[in-house]
Amino acid sequence: MLKRGLIFIHALVLFTIVHVKAQEKGGVIVTKDSLITQLQNFRAAMGINPVESKTTTVPSKPVVRSAATRVKVRGFRVQIFAGSSRNQAFSEQTRFRGMYKDVDTYITYDEPNYRVKVGDFRSRSEANAFMRELRQYFSNVFVFSESVFVYQ
Repeated sequence: MLKRGLIFIHALVLFTIVHVKAQEKGGVIVTKDSLITQLQNFRAAMGINPVESKTTTVPSKPVVRSAATRVKVRGFRVQIFAGSSRNQAFSEQTRFRGMYKDVDTYITYDEPNYRVKVGDFRSRSEANAFMRELRQYFSNVFVFSESVFVYQ
């Protein structure tokens, strides 16, 4: 038992000396796992935190909803309520609709919680700007990435 303890202490001291010498030389070796690159490429393909910044084009004319088609794309929504009370979820939805009549709202139920999410944003920056605006009216406001509806 004493022999094992001495071997362990010797190995610990040796490791510490090597570690200190590596830091003194300024040599830091960074190894990147190949799975990180694959994950970054997947997220860029799905439009979630892309590696390269995408340029977006602003349409010259606003889209007329009656003449446009509604399609589902990957985007962002702002959650304004999460809780187990159905009545409170519908009350928060009604309160939001009173403030923002032109923004769509969605209620989902994942047992045991109801969630109220608002908006259909193509970019995270739009959703974050709207979230900052909503923080003065609602508590616990978050941005979520999910499929959203847009008109083209």
